[in-house]
Amino acid sequence: MCGIVGVVSNKDVSHKLYEGLKNLEYRGYDSVGMCFLHNKSFLQKKGVGKLAEVQKKVNFLRFKGNIGIAHCRWSTHGGVTEANAHPHSDCSNRISVVHNGIIENYSKLKDELVKKGHEFTSQTDTEVIAHLIEDNLKGYSIEKAIQLALKKLEGSYALGILHADSPSKLFAARNESPLILGVGNNENFIASDVPSILGYTNKVVYLDDKEIAVLMKGSFKVFDLDGRQLRKKINVINWSREAAEKGGFKHFMLKEIYEQPRAIADTLNGRAANNHVVFDKEFGLSENYLRKIKKILILACGTSWHAALVGEFMIEELARIPTEVQYASEFRYRHALLDKDTLVIAISQSGETADTIAALREAKKQGVKTLSICNVMGSSITRISDGVIYTRAGPEIGVASTKAFTTQLSVLYLLTILLSKLRKTLNEGQVKSMIECIRKIPMQLPAVLHEDDEILRCAELYHKRTNSLYLGRGVNFPIALEGALKLKEVSYIHAEGYPAAEMKHGPIALIDKNMPVVFIAPHDIYTYSKILGNIEEVKSRGGIVIAIATEGDKEIPKKADHTIFIPKTLYTLSSILAAIPLQLLAYHIADKLGRDVDRPRNLAKSVVVE
Repeated sequence: MCGIVGVVSNKDVSHKLYEGLKNLEYRGYDSVGMCFLHNKSFLQKKGVGKLAEVQKKVNFLRFKGNIGIAHCRWSTHGGVTEANAHPHSDCSNRISVVHNGIIENYSKLKDELVKKGHEFTSQTDTEVIAHLIEDNLKGYSIEKAIQLALKKLEGSYALGILHADSPSKLFAARNESPLILGVGNNENFIASDVPSILGYTNKVVYLDDKEIAVLMKGSFKVFDLDGRQLRKKINVINWSREAAEKGGFKHFMLKEIYEQPRAIADTLNGRAANNHVVFDKEFGLSENYLRKIKKILILACGTSWHAALVGEFMIEELARIPTEVQYASEFRYRHALLDKDTLVIAISQSGETADTIAALREAKKQGVKTLSICNVMGSSITRISDGVIYTRAGPEIGVASTKAFTTQLSVLYLLTILLSKLRKTLNEGQVKSMIECIRKIPMQLPAVLHEDDEILRCAELYHKRTNSLYLGRGVNFPIALEGALKLKEVSYIHAEGYPAAEMKHGPIALIDKNMPVVFIAPHDIYTYSKILGNIEEVKSRGGIVIAIATEGDKEIPKKADHTIFIPKTLYTLSSILAAIPLQLLAYHIADKLGRDVDRPRNLAKSVVVE
């Protein structure tokens, strides 16, 4: 995963580029670089390592120029070397390019360019773009040269381009990789995401696939690949700059865990009252259509896939609609049987997850209706879906998703209520009760956060253990999966989630005095007695039991080594409350181990390449 920022201004841009890269660090990267255009010449510096490390070597801030591009690279083609770091240039050093994405036909294009006499200095797929533009400049303007180059590319790209002979223009283009334009006062920006430029402007334009932008300090234009000018809407972002900063917390992840009462309240605001669920105008699906659907297919990856599993349980249990969850990364390679009565739901925090976008497009080819659940307005998934429900979590900077997950669960719960009401699988009293319970969740969450002392104690005792199990049943089995994933992501400790009953089918062999086992065990009429039996099985083999239990529970504290309490709520809503102690446990263990909590190794916030 890579990050891009670019600025054209009436002032020096070095500080804005540097701050933009700092705000992109959460995406994960192994090298950085910048290029400034000054007096029709490039000043280009790059290096391997974190931004602060490279800054000490090259001092980006000493360079002057009113236009520039910057990049943090996550290697895909070619090793982690200074030569492979972006920006990349052509033979004449008159074109400079930064790129996020993968050019799938780069090898073929490179062979063609080498035969024409072009000399390459890196192993990257990106460098072919600079040489393609250079090749086209022999007979065309820079704008036309870029158009012709892009028409030859196969794959994904978000591009920032400088041309030494066009000193007042910053060029940008996108296809299947995120890129926005920022509209400022006598300056304009390009960026991979909103937080990277939020300190300078809250006005953004979302580029669509196969669009090119030409930015000058006081204006911008957007074209398609055939040169036709397009009209684009300027959107105002209502996030504050502070919302994208740590606000006194040690890490973004911890801040975002503690933001969940507000995030869920915002997600519910105006959507759930009395016995009605009403989504925003972007929802796009009629009540008549929702009454007729016979099947739901949910597509997602990672944490969003775990949210989808909870959604599957709720929709089938309450709305009585057959529901299937598939990994988005596998869906496009199957011959799925979809028809007009199937609703396909895609879930993605960023809306830029490449596998989910590809799966959604594959579903649309079969003519089905699509709905996306997403946190980022104007993102790719939201633009290709028939309808959208935004989660309103605000910017999530930490790579490990927290508030995005619980707001996804909240949206799925509301959607379940709406479907249940329309299809008359629940009566008015049940619907009203469900709405009352979800509206209480933001007020109940502080009680969960107050359990942090016991969670921290667990982290202090067990942060050096190298394996753990997470077990749950019913709606909380996916929460066991999510808890294990969080621990793996941020602490690098091996953990696995299972349905609690499956422990006897293999994992029980792992249990000994060194094995912490986390049980998600709220009190319910379905699985509680079975979970108690599972806890006994672990204790009889010397295992360490950490249990998430309902407040007032008298039995589990007798059996568990540690009990973390969550407030009483409906069984289907217990998953939201139970997720938060597991997020805190993962966070504290990772922090105790000295991990880079917000930027775990090998991970990126949005997986924008397949």
